[in-house]
Amino acid sequence: MTVKTRSNIAKKVEKDADAPEAQYLAVNPDEITKLQEESKKIPYKMEIVWRNVALFAALHFGAAIGLYQLIFEAKWATVLFTFLLYVFGGFGITAGAHRLWSHKSYKATTPMRIFLMLLNNIALQNDVIEWARDHRCHHKWTDTDADPHNTTRGFFFAHMGWLLVRKHPQVKEQGAKLDMSDLLNDPVLVFQRKHYFPLVILSCFVLPTIIPVYFWGETAFIAFYTAATFRYCFTLHATWCINSAAHYFGWKPYDHSVSPVENVFTTIAAVGEGGHNFHHTFPQDYRTSEYSLKYNWTRVLIDTAAALGLVYDRKTVSDEIINRQVANHGCEVSREKSMM
Repeated sequence: MTVKTRSNIAKKVEKDADAPEAQYLAVNPDEITKLQEESKKIPYKMEIVWRNVALFAALHFGAAIGLYQLIFEAKWATVLFTFLLYVFGGFGITAGAHRLWSHKSYKATTPMRIFLMLLNNIALQNDVIEWARDHRCHHKWTDTDADPHNTTRGFFFAHMGWLLVRKHPQVKEQGAKLDMSDLLNDPVLVFQRKHYFPLVILSCFVLPTIIPVYFWGETAFIAFYTAATFRYCFTLHATWCINSAAHYFGWKPYDHSVSPVENVFTTIAAVGEGGHNFHHTFPQDYRTSEYSLKYNWTRVLIDTAAALGLVYDRKTVSDEIINRQVANHGCEVSREKSMM
């Protein structure tokens, strides 16, 4: 074999490694078909978890009070603080639980991992290990009963209904097969899981209430219902919209065959996560979309951290691969809307 031939093979392997089917958490169509067939044989009756229904009902009642307070009663400093908590708590999900820990789309130093773990506590969406397990199931087995928020079970189920019922047996069965050793061996995440309850109570509710009271004289009542309760509920819905709206309303520039779509609203609401058709096509690209930085705030955070030496090995897909994917399976006209 000549040197030139070896070089050509090496280049082909490098290109193929960028291809959608070669990426971490890429969907295997044969496996999807098998799971769909197996699911038909599993006896399943949806069981409502009434405790969760009650908790979410109470949360939304409190959030309604908080929204009123935010519009008519809260000080401007409290309004700004609520917004900043929403953004940085969102980063704990998007840059942390999602792009770093679920998809391994970049690497971070220990100080950065600690920072993201602390931000993640503000969001209160289960510890990172559990969040990432569910999310890896979602990507590996999208729209099957092994997908925790399977969109074929309806919009409401995909949005929040999946948290109000017992998990389908396939979610538990397939989830147990995932290799979670990378996260279980991360001391930052082990610490979070061990101390999760006090961490989230402090980060999501106590400090957001105390800080406005202590620093600019907000009432405890207003601070609790705005910066804590309303902000928490709004962040949940922003995240849930990626599971629901970003599978229903939008366009498909990169792959017509999958349910995820591009959606500007969800991109803004979830600080950069709404390029869902791109993300499911190229699941290990740390950018998660081709949206510009004015929409992809999470990428701004990651790139800033990289400039400071806190983040490295950011994975991206080459323009050549993206162009080929769009030409073969997507739509160039729709893609232009995803590069705003």
